[in-house]
Amino acid sequence: MKFKDFIGIDISKKTLDVYIYSSKTSEVFENSNSGFKKLVNRVEASTNILAKEAIFIFEHTGIYSNNLSLFLEERGIPFVLVPGLEIKRSMGLTRGKEDKIDAKRIAIYGFRLRDELEPVKLPSKKLADLKLLLGLRDRLIKDRTGFLANLKESKAFMVRKENEVFFKVQETMIKKLSKEILKIEAEVKNLIDEDKILKQNFNLLLSIKGVGSQTAAHMIAYTDNFSKFKTWRKFASYSGIAPFPHSSGTSIRGKNKVSHLANKKMKTLFDLCAKTAIQYNQEMMQFYNRRIEQGKNKMSTINIIRNKLLARMFAVIDRKTPYVDIYKYAA
Repeated sequence: MKFKDFIGIDISKKTLDVYIYSSKTSEVFENSNSGFKKLVNRVEASTNILAKEAIFIFEHTGIYSNNLSLFLEERGIPFVLVPGLEIKRSMGLTRGKEDKIDAKRIAIYGFRLRDELEPVKLPSKKLADLKLLLGLRDRLIKDRTGFLANLKESKAFMVRKENEVFFKVQETMIKKLSKEILKIEAEVKNLIDEDKILKQNFNLLLSIKGVGSQTAAHMIAYTDNFSKFKTWRKFASYSGIAPFPHSSGTSIRGKNKVSHLANKKMKTLFDLCAKTAIQYNQEMMQFYNRRIEQGKNKMSTINIIRNKLLARMFAVIDRKTPYVDIYKYAA
């Protein structure tokens, strides 16, 4: 798709710093619906084209960019969400930081990659709610883990009778967080059960030994119900479990390594799935033991199992049939 102009936007809590590439002009608008309308009117007035013929480029900044994304999609105006690190690395050597300059850099980034830009299509409301709930659950889990660790340390070095309130408050918080986590998990299950396709894909994922309900729910949320990534290999790269070569010329011949630029939550879930599969899946258990006996690296073996499980997830969704463990039928 050919775009006639490139609008770079640096988003903050209250304002949008905007740079229009064709007219080389900068302006500031409110981060609100009235501000969005003024932004669109200003773009059309200064460029003599419809806003739908340009593309708006900005970082995904969570709740600060959500309303702008919804506003643009409702009006059929193309936009693209770009990772902040990708924009930063495209700038080369820079000094200092200013919102106005950042907006200009974002517009220039869009112009340079104009042949590669693909407008974003937001996920459905149900998928957005699912991702929001899973994110909240992850934060509550992290908080509960912190309280549990602190409580364990305290019991080893402090006398409860002398610090009753200290212990009681933490125990109350742990119980409260556990209750709220269960409430979120129930709501996640309800969201999935209410949608026929989501429920079907959820159950297909659970048919793979080693894949639990949390991994299945996160897979549906982060792949936009398997519509966002065309192949499992692309999602492996996104999740940080795809190994990349590390070599240069004749002097550097390092081992293949996974990238640290990844969705760490998905990587953690795949790690737990792989370790569960090693314990309860005979095929994976024998594969793991055979590789270790051959002197292969333990972590590289676990990473292979992560990728095997991910490939199976995409396969069952593509075939629309549950995974069949044919290993147990082998002679």
